[in-house]
Amino acid sequence: MEAVRSSIPLIRGRSRLTVTGVLTGLLLTLSVPAAVPRGGAVTPERGSAYMGMGVLAHDGSAAGTATDSLSDSRTGQTEGVDVSSYQRDVAWSTLYDSGVRWAYAKATEGTSYENAYFTQQYTGSSDAGIVRGAYHFATPDTTGGAAQADYFVDHGGGWSADGRTLPGVLDIEWNPYGGDCYGKSKSQMVTWIGDFLDRYKVRTGRAAVIYTATNWWTKCTGNYAGFGSSPLWIARYASTVGTLPAGWAYYTMWQYTSTGKTVGDHDRFNGGKEQLDTFAAG
Repeated sequence: MEAVRSSIPLIRGRSRLTVTGVLTGLLLTLSVPAAVPRGGAVTPERGSAYMGMGVLAHDGSAAGTATDSLSDSRTGQTEGVDVSSYQRDVAWSTLYDSGVRWAYAKATEGTSYENAYFTQQYTGSSDAGIVRGAYHFATPDTTGGAAQADYFVDHGGGWSADGRTLPGVLDIEWNPYGGDCYGKSKSQMVTWIGDFLDRYKVRTGRAAVIYTATNWWTKCTGNYAGFGSSPLWIARYASTVGTLPAGWAYYTMWQYTSTGKTVGDHDRFNGGKEQLDTFAAG
């Protein structure tokens, strides 16, 4: 504010042309943001999507989801986080000390984007003693499901039975770049998801986890019930998971808030640390 106040007398003494130039320069500076903020209304650039990007906008958030006020329903579950390039280099030791024991980092999107911070996030979490995995943000409007599964596996999304690597995740949710269902009919979306899952299973020997929100799944797949053999990661920012998509009687993971400590997105694994290790080992 002081800088603005001190400039006022100087502007008064200048010509209208000078004042106009100053104001134009300020407007141009303010009109070019350094980055599109999380939750902003501006359509983001391709590659900038992250897990849960559309959940707040479409499904909202209920009170009581902060990490320091966990409900009794989460007793016996294991805390986790998910990150993308938005978080840049992550303070993994801080997260471990806070109780986080598993993490997922965005590896890829479509067939052209790789997370520039993936190595620090994927390897750094493991070095801190956190079981980690990778996720792929699906863009069914750009390339086929099998092609995206291949790209994911080839760029960090694989799996190994080392006890510290979680199976890859297909993040299939609200489209941040356009129409909710990526321009596909319900049957076309089911086919696309099936192609991705089939190729991932062939490439890795593991069933990929499906991350989604019930409302999106209902709208864009017709609440298809045929993928229940894949573990479910449900997104709902509330004190309970609510109704699950058809085909799943229970969830494996739950993204319950986007406002957690150290990083925003916090999750729960539906079991204790020993069960988490068993899940990782396959």
